[in-house]
Amino acid sequence: MNDMTHTDDHAHGDGTSADPGPVELHARNVAFDWDDVPLHWIPGHPVASNFISVLNLLLPEGERWFVQTYNEALPLVADDELASRMRGFIGQEAMHAEAHDHVLWEFLDHHGIDPRPYQLQMEWIFRKVLGPLDTGSQAARDKHLVERLWLIAALEHYTAILGDFALNNTWTRLGAHPTMADLFMWHGAEEVEHRAVAHDVAAYFGDGYLRRGRAMFVVLPILLILIQRGYRFIMGQDRSLSYNYFQKTWHYHRGVRAGVLPKMRTIVFATFSYFRPGFRPEDIGSTAQAVAYLASSPAARNAA
Repeated sequence: MNDMTHTDDHAHGDGTSADPGPVELHARNVAFDWDDVPLHWIPGHPVASNFISVLNLLLPEGERWFVQTYNEALPLVADDELASRMRGFIGQEAMHAEAHDHVLWEFLDHHGIDPRPYQLQMEWIFRKVLGPLDTGSQAARDKHLVERLWLIAALEHYTAILGDFALNNTWTRLGAHPTMADLFMWHGAEEVEHRAVAHDVAAYFGDGYLRRGRAMFVVLPILLILIQRGYRFIMGQDRSLSYNYFQKTWHYHRGVRAGVLPKMRTIVFATFSYFRPGFRPEDIGSTAQAVAYLASSPAARNAA
C-alpha cells in the first residue's frame, strides 16, 4: 500500500506554497445566493460560461455515487487513519452534491435551462450502470466494488486537475460573478485538499497497475462524452444565443486563450502522468493554496 501521509506541495504564484502539514478533512457548510447570478456569469464569455456550467449537471449524481460507494466500502477498512480520511471525503462530497443540486433549480432552471432530461440520464448512469452489484457471489460483488473504487480514483484525478484550474484561472480578474466563481473555487479547493484519498482507498482494496490503467481508459472517453453532451444540452436551450458550430468553436477557443477555460489537450495529456509507476496525486496542485482559499471562501464564511 502507498504511504497515507504524503503532503507534498508545489509552488504557485500566489505565495501559498508553504506546506501546511497533514490536513484533517472535514465538510464545510456553505451558503450561496443565486438570485442575481446571470446565465452568462463570465462577462463577454457566454460560451465559456455555459461550458463550465455543464459541471452543475454532471456533479450532483456523480458526487452522490462517490458517497454511496464509499459508505459501502467504509465498514471493510481496518486502517483507522484511512477510514477517518474516507469519512472526511464522504462529508465533503455530500456537501458538493447538495450545493450543485441547488444550482440546477435556483440557477439553470431559473434561466430556462431545464435540467430534468439530463439528470434522468445521469441517474441511470450512476445509479443503475455504476451502482452496487446485487446479484452473484460475494467474491463477484467484492470485485465489482474494487473496480468502482478505481473508477472513482480515475475521476478524482480529473477533479483535482480541474480544481487546480479553478484556483488559478482568470475568472475573478475578468469580472466573473463572485457567487459562481466561489462555488467552483470552493469545490475545486476541496478537490485539491482531498486529492489523494480516492487513490489510496482504491490501492488499499486492490492495488495494481493494470487495474488502475483500465479504469482510466474507461473514465476518460466517458467523461469527455458526458461533458460534450451536457454542453450541447445547455447551448441548445440557451435561447439568448444563436451561434452556429463555427461561432461556438471560435468562442470556446477564445475562452481558452483568455484563461477562463482549461485547455482540453492539457487535461488529456495530464492523463499520461497517471500512468507513471511512481504517480502520487499530490503532484497536482497545492494543499497550501487550497486551504488558504477555503479559509477565505465567501460561501463558507457566510454559512459560518
